[in-house]
Amino acid sequence: MSPALAVPVYVAAIAIPVLLLWCFHIHWSLHLLALAAAVGLGFIPIPPEMQRPGYDLFFGFVFVSLLIWGAGGLIFHRAHPHHEKHA
Repeated sequence: MSPALAVPVYVAAIAIPVLLLWCFHIHWSLHLLALAAAVGLGFIPIPPEMQRPGYDLFFGFVFVSLLIWGAGGLIFHRAHPHHEKHA
């Protein structure tokens, strides 16, 4: 696989979750779930019939996206605590 295809795919895998983190504020538990899904996906062995560059690129995109979304949401949740509503 050429780097000309892999680089934009992985840049998008980082940019899309960062943009979503910037625009949306979602409960921290969904970020924890995404992080667990990324770790789970990382431990699943890829079947031999799916070991082709296209599948590797797809699984890499999903793994990196879930990892950035999950970790970034938990980091931003800790860095910017929500303000309590006052009556």
